[in-house]
Amino acid sequence: MDVIIQSAGAGRAAQAVADFIAQALTDKPNLVLGLATGSTMESVYEQLVRKHQKEGLDFSRCRTFNLDEYVGLPAEDPCSYHDFMRQRLFDKVNIDPRNTHLPDGMASDLNAECARYERLIAASGGIDLQVLGIGLNGHIGFNEPSSAFESRTRVQLLSQVTLDQNAPFFPKPKRVPRTAITMGVGTILEARRCLLLAIGPEKANIVAQAIEGPLTRMVTASALQLHSSCTFVLDGPAAAQLQKSGSYQHGIPGQSARTSLLSPVGTQLSSSASPRASLRSSPDTP
Repeated sequence: MDVIIQSAGAGRAAQAVADFIAQALTDKPNLVLGLATGSTMESVYEQLVRKHQKEGLDFSRCRTFNLDEYVGLPAEDPCSYHDFMRQRLFDKVNIDPRNTHLPDGMASDLNAECARYERLIAASGGIDLQVLGIGLNGHIGFNEPSSAFESRTRVQLLSQVTLDQNAPFFPKPKRVPRTAITMGVGTILEARRCLLLAIGPEKANIVAQAIEGPLTRMVTASALQLHSSCTFVLDGPAAAQLQKSGSYQHGIPGQSARTSLLSPVGTQLSSSASPRASLRSSPDTP
């Protein structure tokens, strides 16, 4: 696991993540890119739109898969993640809408929709780079505490912490859906590379648990310790409770460093160090 601390501020941390994504897209124009939503990602998408408009960053061959979507919200709902992605990224770059994928929270058979989403990811060759945020309770995607590290795309009941965290994005707090479709922890861990952005002092405690704490399904982001190619990008406040901060990289890496961190060499999870192999010896995971 690589940890990059950007003490210059949240904007610089988001810039670093956007630079990583742009580098990956330049190196592999047909990149399969896993995307996240939420306020943490807004600056990242602003930077990517700027890179497209000012530097010609090309999304025409890119395929995307979002982590999650609320159950019961149509794609046209302004609170849906479909709408979030259209407004912040998809409608502002040259990506083919047919290559953008999110779970269908309005599906009549939600379990079948989850299975379909897994098949679609597999048919695309798997996710090359998965972008992540982290919830206040340590979730990645909507994998709430107690989620198994081998879990797949499924319907997830949202915790009260998550409902409270997401309430400001809805006109009325009671409108926040209680369930969502989310990629599972196991689905996320199968991405060839993972890139997590965390900003703000409210994330400091859970970031420290995810990076330096024990592997535990009560902090699902701790599963990323198992991944052979994962990078955390933090602003100074989000890194404030790390005990080993002196061991981590400080500042935005240059292009050569970004290329090294995103190198395809060694990014595939080996059978000897795969999450599933490691989990069999983990007493905290069923």
